[in-house]
Amino acid sequence: MITANLAKARGTRLLSLLALSIALSACAVGPDYKRPEINTPAQFKQVAGWKAAVPSDALERGAWWELYGDAELNDLVGRLNVSNQNLAAAEAQYRQARALVRGARAAFYPSLSTNAGVTRSGQGGGQNVVTTSDVISSGGSRSTITKNYDLSLNASWELDIWGKLRRSLESSKAGFEASAGDLAAAKLSYQSELAQSYLQLRVLDDQQRLLDATVDAYARSLKLTENQYRAGIVPKSDVSQARTQLKSTEAQAIDLKWQRAQLEHAIAVLVGVSPAELSIAPREQLPQLPQIPVALPSQLLERRPDIAAAERRVISANADIGIAEAAWYPDLTISASGGYRGSSFADWIELPNRFWSIGPSLAMTLFDGGARSAEVERTEAVYDQTVAQYRQSVLDGFREVEDYLVQLRVMEQEAQVQQQAVESARESLRLIQNQYKAGTVDFNSVVTVQATALNNERTALTLLGNRLTASVQLIAALGGGWTVDQLVPPADQDDKLD
Repeated sequence: MITANLAKARGTRLLSLLALSIALSACAVGPDYKRPEINTPAQFKQVAGWKAAVPSDALERGAWWELYGDAELNDLVGRLNVSNQNLAAAEAQYRQARALVRGARAAFYPSLSTNAGVTRSGQGGGQNVVTTSDVISSGGSRSTITKNYDLSLNASWELDIWGKLRRSLESSKAGFEASAGDLAAAKLSYQSELAQSYLQLRVLDDQQRLLDATVDAYARSLKLTENQYRAGIVPKSDVSQARTQLKSTEAQAIDLKWQRAQLEHAIAVLVGVSPAELSIAPREQLPQLPQIPVALPSQLLERRPDIAAAERRVISANADIGIAEAAWYPDLTISASGGYRGSSFADWIELPNRFWSIGPSLAMTLFDGGARSAEVERTEAVYDQTVAQYRQSVLDGFREVEDYLVQLRVMEQEAQVQQQAVESARESLRLIQNQYKAGTVDFNSVVTVQATALNNERTALTLLGNRLTASVQLIAALGGGWTVDQLVPPADQDDKLD
């Protein structure tokens, strides 16, 4: 009866201890996270004339590169998403962060371990050696040699009274989500790089066609000049000028080939293959310049993966302060062990050889020379650093969007004026060629107008390439089709802890 009462009393005390621990664990030391204040403008400064984003816009779908209406670009981006080696490295870092979350969660549960072994020990000064427990007398000395067999099961559970473990999990989760943001930002960056290289390659194709057509026109002009020279209508210097102009333009056409090859090589590496394994055939149709819906500045915080990752690092740094402050409080651990211990293998695992122990323990550092204070100070400084970096990321995001908005708007106006210049140059070229055929102007006048026309045509194509590149950069600055909801993909929802 007495034994039963003692066991009941111990059980009551243990339950009381657990209840107290649970009550205390309702709160955690350290500051709770609050998003740092950001001065967000009501709208972008350069947004005049741009379409506002609505939920049905194409940019919301995620596959933003489809806005360019180019099937080959879509295929290349799909290959990049699967085979790019830098993305593979970023994805491996993401999985490392996910494993850290699982490790932090495991600290909430008891740990179990088992041990089985045999030990042999001796005491005394005798020289005789025996293999079983015995006492030997030799020359007045005694030697005791014993052998013990042990089999035990040990359990340990650290109660999260002050919230240290929960802050650790909070920090790991924030680091995991920051890693997910880094992965998304890297993917968006490489997608943007590929799209820019591909669009520039297509613009070079159009420039190549322009130069090839110009070379053909200059070849006809040279033939006409040679015929006029043989007829005594024009001097030989006109023939030399026509040939110089033809060869110079041929050299410009050849020069484009290495530029195109380099872009093709860059695309090959982005999709994860060697340059020898990828060839992109020239074609006549240029990708379309898309209409890009522009979100509000406040939405940029939810659409930019790099900004979201920067904020998650602030959350992690905030939780680290709680971990550092928890070091000032004692750790409560409940330990239990039990098993069998005997000196004979034959009757090792029998009831008389059984042992067990259970009980709580408190551990607390009384003096550490200021190490804990220094650690709290360090974590607070790290938090301030990550807040500043987060705010800078937001400011950089606002600046990038403003830059590309004004760049696209101004270049659109420039393109309209440049197109007028192209049409005027074409008309001037047509008139001057007719005058030369009629013998009213010299060939030097024709060469000047031809060079002006070609330069204007190439400038118009270069401007189109710049507009296409700026459109990609604007989409990337707006976060592509990404949203903050994608920080934890569906496959990883089990990593969340409510």
